Amino acid sequence: MTAFTNSSESNMYVYESADALTYRLLKGPAYTPPTGLIRDPSLIRHTDGYYYLVHTTDWTGNTIGFARSRDRTTWQFVAQHTLPVSGLARTWAPEWFVDTDGSVHVVVSLDTTNTFTFRPHLLTATDASLTRWTIPRPVAGLDRANYIDTFIVRHGGVYHAITKQETTKYLEHAVADSLAGPYTFTGTGDWAGWGSWREGPALVQLDNGGWRIYFDGYAEGKYYYSDSLDGLRTWTPIRELPGLSGFARHFTVLRERV
Repeated sequence: MTAFTNSSESNMYVYESADALTYRLLKGPAYTPPTGLIRDPSLIRHTDGYYYLVHTTDWTGNTIGFARSRDRTTWQFVAQHTLPVSGLARTWAPEWFVDTDGSVHVVVSLDTTNTFTFRPHLLTATDASLTRWTIPRPVAGLDRANYIDTFIVRHGGVYHAITKQETTKYLEHAVADSLAGPYTFTGTGDWAGWGSWREGPALVQLDNGGWRIYFDGYAEGKYYYSDSLDGLRTWTPIRELPGLSGFARHFTVLRERV
């Protein structure tokens, strides 16, 4: 698990857990980018054996940052990638998505009007080094309102997006047959009982086949989790994440067999 923290938006901490609940610090700080922030660090393991990060680089601007590591503790800067989007004022909360065909994508929230109105966009890697990317394109069905912090998983042959409705502060659920959409909302408002003023969702599949979602209760200064055992339809009451609630922020969890 990779996170920034309440104590620093420029230092990344790395944790690990055997049960997706009790996390121990692997290294922290583990990485500081050459410039800017490391908010919203998202983690994958690529086919070349490296772990890769993508992260928010600043409160304003048109870039996302990349870094990589062999062991999760020693990281090296890869690049700041400039998104060729006209009028781009803010580039926030990038998240990896690796599809079943091996293609690698980033879903990122873009404000092109300088009004803090965000639309999820999709980039696709065009080479194995993850240094060349397609031009960002809006995610159909999620681009009609102010959505941010979009996290996508594939389950049961369907793409599921959990995304923050920035106006109402609820985490909402949409589904599609294609990664690029169009997405249809199946859960809006307080559909899951998580409450409002939630952001930064991250999902991971559990050993029992269910799913766990983590999210930031930022108004309360707490971090929560909730589980689904029926294919992301219904969820358990939220619980505070032990040990890290109030410290770790906007993290992504990568499930690996070791």
